[in-house]
Amino acid sequence: MSLDLVVLALLMGAVTYPSRALPLLVPGIERLPDAVLTYLRLVGPASLAALAAVNAVVVDDVNGRPALQLGLPIVAVALCLGFVTWRRNLLLGIAAAVIFVALARAVGLG
Repeated sequence: MSLDLVVLALLMGAVTYPSRALPLLVPGIERLPDAVLTYLRLVGPASLAALAAVNAVVVDDVNGRPALQLGLPIVAVALCLGFVTWRRNLLLGIAAAVIFVALARAVGLG
């Protein structure tokens, strides 16, 4: 078992924390332009989406080179993206993708 992903998650949390903590630390942040507030609000979810998509879709082939993986992971990422877009709820999207993969593996598809 590798701890690389744990280290990566902690690193991404440290990188995105300042933008997420800004509203708590800076008085008057609500007076910034709407475009800036939208950007700051979406930094965390965008980083998480990029990490999830790359880790689910790109794998190492037999020669150790990155290769595109088609199949169950792409469907799970698309399902998550669909739920997040439809319901505006990241937790619901992740839960739907995890349940989908668990059920697909239970019936022998994964």
